[in-house]
Amino acid sequence: MADQDPLRDASDVHLLSSGPRAAQSCAHMRENARVTSATRQPGTPAPAQPSAPSGRGGGSLPPRLIATDLDGTLLRDDQTVSPRTVAALAAAEKAGIEVFFVTGRPARWMDVVSEHVHGHGLAICGNGAAVVDLHGGAGAHRFVKVRELARENALKSVQLLREAAPGTLFAVEQTYGFHQEPAYPKLHLEVPDTLRPAEELLAPDGVAASQPVLKILAHHPDLDPDAFLTLARIAVGGHANVTRSSPSALLELSGPGVSKASTLALCCAERGISQEEVVAFGDMPNDIEMLTWAGRSYAMGNAHPDTLAAATGRTHANNEDGVARVIEDLLAGRV
Repeated sequence: MADQDPLRDASDVHLLSSGPRAAQSCAHMRENARVTSATRQPGTPAPAQPSAPSGRGGGSLPPRLIATDLDGTLLRDDQTVSPRTVAALAAAEKAGIEVFFVTGRPARWMDVVSEHVHGHGLAICGNGAAVVDLHGGAGAHRFVKVRELARENALKSVQLLREAAPGTLFAVEQTYGFHQEPAYPKLHLEVPDTLRPAEELLAPDGVAASQPVLKILAHHPDLDPDAFLTLARIAVGGHANVTRSSPSALLELSGPGVSKASTLALCCAERGISQEEVVAFGDMPNDIEMLTWAGRSYAMGNAHPDTLAAATGRTHANNEDGVARVIEDLLAGRV
């Protein structure tokens, strides 16, 4: 199963409810330009990993799309969007440049930013596991694509990681639910729906078995975060894509080949946008593939060293309006 990338399209889309998380069918899903048009059935080969663009460090084509991470990048440390950044996003939109939020966050946490693209645009959530239509604003977001982690792969990844790093604790993100093991630490903003061992949560007849698994969270209380990431990638191999966005030893496992970069590449291809026309921003290891793929990319002043090395440029920190400063320069023709 390591080479499969099950992808669900608009026929599987549901409303993101701000209340109970029970999936609501959506018989009248609105077509969102070409983003819903090119779809694949479960079990077909995953899209090829995007290649590095030609002319890295240049950006000869005018930007058509801005792809920005959220936490540690667009958002300040207090989880707010500064007035300067709001104004820069509005100016980009007025200039005809699309804005995609590309985040490790689950779809249900997108209300904090959707208003800043005036209730429309797309968000790539869960490190590429889901594409969400922000039309209608908070409470009306809809899944457009889901690139799930097959349960067989998820179970095998849990087994391999338990063997490689005893003491690892797991949580499971699904389209409409968050479940965790009883001893998993309180790291997130919500109360889990279920407390059970990961093997039970991921069993074929387990909790919410009809809902796709978007990613697994793996936490270790003692290991160095970068060392844990290296160890996990070796242990898990091709069963899942392993990355991290937290300063702690918290890893995120998605389907094989699923990343911010690969899902962004898919969405851009459907819109006729080349990678040279994309400007990307990020700060952590889960942003590296996206920053490498985009024609122009900027690591934040507060970024992880590996992320700084992957980007074509560097901007100010997230608390210093780093994204807004670059957008302003782009619109003024200074970069």
